[in-house]
Amino acid sequence: MRIVVDTNVLVSGAFFGGGPFRILMACIEGTFQLVLSPDILREYRRAGRVFSGRRANSAFDKFLGHLVAQALIVDAPGLNKPISRDPHDDKFIACAVAGGVDVIVSGDKDLLDIPSRLVPPVMKPRAFIDRYMGSQQRH
Repeated sequence: MRIVVDTNVLVSGAFFGGGPFRILMACIEGTFQLVLSPDILREYRRAGRVFSGRRANSAFDKFLGHLVAQALIVDAPGLNKPISRDPHDDKFIACAVAGGVDVIVSGDKDLLDIPSRLVPPVMKPRAFIDRYMGSQQRH
């Protein structure tokens, strides 16, 4: 199953653990195929710097490196017209479409409120875990 992970899920998992960390580890372990675009990767790195106190954080960089090593990187041209209320979120939608993604995992209300007829399903991390990882052992 291919998934796109919003930056809020990456930050939550990398810095605070919990369910988002389980999802990210499942991507590293190959249970799910994380799909990224260059725009998303730039945002991940920028968010990592912010949450690392604006300086290098080797633990975050190493963790992100493991994710990227297992990810499918796709060219995701911009959308013909905005879909999300927040134009910064459209990069996740464009990546999902370009990468043939099954689910976008996000806690962002702007993404969660998009009608499913327009994009792949958008699920909160807990809902994703309950639906797709419920029978897996908890880390």
